[in-house]
Amino acid sequence: MEQWIAAGRVSVNGELAGVGTRISAVDRVLVDGRPLRLPRSAAARVLLYHKPTGEIVSRDDPEGRPEAFDKLPRLRGAKWVAVGRLDFNTSGLLIFTTSGELANRLMHPRHRIEREYAVRVLGELSEEQMQALRTGVQLEDGPARLDSIEDAGGQGSNHWYNVVLSEGRNREVRRLFEALNLTVSRLMRVRFGPIALPSYLKRGQMRELDEAEIARLLAALEFQPQAAAPKSGAGRPARPAPSKPRRQRPGR
Repeated sequence: MEQWIAAGRVSVNGELAGVGTRISAVDRVLVDGRPLRLPRSAAARVLLYHKPTGEIVSRDDPEGRPEAFDKLPRLRGAKWVAVGRLDFNTSGLLIFTTSGELANRLMHPRHRIEREYAVRVLGELSEEQMQALRTGVQLEDGPARLDSIEDAGGQGSNHWYNVVLSEGRNREVRRLFEALNLTVSRLMRVRFGPIALPSYLKRGQMRELDEAEIARLLAALEFQPQAAAPKSGAGRPARPAPSKPRRQRPGR
């Protein structure tokens, strides 16, 4: 590959490649004008899973509870990384990816990626309580607040609210409500950053994003992962690229 690059046979997005040029799954790589097809394992895979209550996001639970990882497709030469967690009694959107870089981009606190939840509480919040959740509540690990909270309606003792926050502390939504003596009877994550839980994805179901959807996700995050070094024999042109004799350039 380095010889091809040195000979000017490789381009990335219309520009001649140099040794050390980084590429991602969304870049167009040509060898002698023909597309280079990378194996699927070379690109990040992203899986959406509608987690039901009663499952734990862990690979080794000492209590022997059902584990979300057991439901995922088996991989060879890679592993699924959970983007954030949902506790045992929380349902909704879980994202799994084979890219540690992408998982870190979505989870790292400095990026402040929004998480949106549907919360059902026993009773209706007062305006003062909603304002307190917006401005900040003191928790045992420091102050916390919601970016937004909206009344989603409901009848009787069961009332729904849509809340958004940009942190991922353990059980943060539940603890915020509990700090105001409010009981959360149901909690469901409906969005993580630019990815919303599809309405057709029922509890316990999953679907994998295709390459176009992953490209849109990376673009929305303004993120370009570093490409891993291909394994021996990986990454070949769509058709065999014959070796082309080239004249030696002056001075080389």
